[in-house]
Amino acid sequence: MWKEENNQLKRSFVFKDFVEAFSFMTKVALIAEKMNHHPNWSNVYNRVEIALNTHDAGDVVTDRDRKLAKEIDKIIDN
Repeated sequence: MWKEENNQLKRSFVFKDFVEAFSFMTKVALIAEKMNHHPNWSNVYNRVEIALNTHDAGDVVTDRDRKLAKEIDKIIDN
């Protein structure tokens, strides 16, 4: 689940392997580009860490972040 802390909306994802993690990141990248709202993220092998906030609003969590988080959740649910 997403957790809001330190002016960021955060979530960790764990996958079977690197290929599955990278596939997820590719899907997120396409959605983020469409929304013109890009995540701060990191990937180590099968783990992806995502932190969302809106730079234009002073690096705080906004509705743009919550909307992107919902779209990311849809990827996981499919």
